[in-house]
Amino acid sequence: MTDAASLLQPDRGQPATTIHLVDNNSYDAWLGVQPQRHRTALSAQRFAPSDHACAILPGDSPGEWCAVAAVKDIGTLSPWCLAKAAEQLPEGTYRLAKGEPGAAMLGWLAAQHRFDRYRKEDHRPGPRILVTREAARIEETVLIAEATMRVRDLVNTGAGDLGPAELEAEAADLARRHGGRITVTSGRDLEDGYPMIHAVGRAAAEGRQPRLIELEWGREDHPRVAIVGKGVCFDSGGLDIKPASGMRLMKKDMGGSAHALALAGLVMASRLPVRLHLLVPAVENAVAGNAFRPGDVLRTRKGLTVENTNTDAEGRLILGDALTKAGESGPELILDFATLTGAARVALGPDLPATFIRDETLAGQFQTAADAESDPIWRMPLWDGYDEMLKSDIADLVNAPEGGFAGAVTAALFLRRFVPRDTPWAHLDVFAWRPSAKPGRPKGGDAFGLRAAFRMLKDRYPAA
Repeated sequence: MTDAASLLQPDRGQPATTIHLVDNNSYDAWLGVQPQRHRTALSAQRFAPSDHACAILPGDSPGEWCAVAAVKDIGTLSPWCLAKAAEQLPEGTYRLAKGEPGAAMLGWLAAQHRFDRYRKEDHRPGPRILVTREAARIEETVLIAEATMRVRDLVNTGAGDLGPAELEAEAADLARRHGGRITVTSGRDLEDGYPMIHAVGRAAAEGRQPRLIELEWGREDHPRVAIVGKGVCFDSGGLDIKPASGMRLMKKDMGGSAHALALAGLVMASRLPVRLHLLVPAVENAVAGNAFRPGDVLRTRKGLTVENTNTDAEGRLILGDALTKAGESGPELILDFATLTGAARVALGPDLPATFIRDETLAGQFQTAADAESDPIWRMPLWDGYDEMLKSDIADLVNAPEGGFAGAVTAALFLRRFVPRDTPWAHLDVFAWRPSAKPGRPKGGDAFGLRAAFRMLKDRYPAA
């Protein structure tokens, strides 16, 4: 993974190339005091002060130069306003001509991340290092950038190289690095305690058995926080098999677990005063003679029965057992991340995680954090009136109502059945994939709502 720490350094007066920041409001005044060589260079490069534009300007002598980068607002730098510059500028060390990069440090780091597991890049650009006097922000910015990069790497990895065992290894590595304790229940051992996880994953090949991965960390007397992530390492759709086009990106169906693992890592690395409980139900939804079937009635850890009306609505099944286990320890808060429904993408597109929160205080805290981090979420309704869509003729509920109406809402309502009634809970239905590139955010796996969730936890549980 990209070494983010090497790309952001304290400003100790070391030699660095200057970057001038301009926006639409300041550009004319700035241009008016520039030497003719700068104006000529800007004209030759057809520079305009539109967001993310970047140009190189000649210096006073051969070999000397500086750069100019356009941002939306030089008074309030966004996380991504320097990302294009970090992608385009030559290898070297840089500092801003005025002010400090602030939030833009994140985009500077994330823009230089490359997922190169499967290809050799002979001309990978050298590092672009940014120096800043905001030394106190460097460590946390690096942590968040590395968490984002980890989500990208996990989601981008092909399912042949990332199955339930590899997710277990990720959690074990986190536990080792931060002094946590890991527990894994797998294979036939799931049948009694976690029957829905077992049912969904039992058709997978040898070595890819289903499992519930749990990591616990922190002091017993701290508030208990559970983070749950959907870990469907590949989703064929099961016997309700997907068409080829629908299966193409299903390596990313473990994106919820990638978010949960990354967030847990941030919590532990930052030593937040919480008792962390990370739960990842990890399965492959495969097709075989022992695959669970449409019409099967599944038992659950909670004791409810579920009529399986669609084997391609498997994520909510495994989450149901994991959420039940999370609630048994009396947590003060439960968060879950899942690439759960296409309906959420139809409603909100790829950039906005559909967010369901039934506690108003938590909803306010989450929205405040999302705004502060420029990491948007969009709250959706847990509409009680649609609960009747989950009715079954033969069991306590179905997993996938007929008709397709309000698919993201009914999926969230299904999950709600497995969360203790009085426990604050947030469910993020994330896409975990960027279908087209933006500055600092390449096409492929990506994190959504991660920074907002971490900021919310920091604000809710401030370090001493």
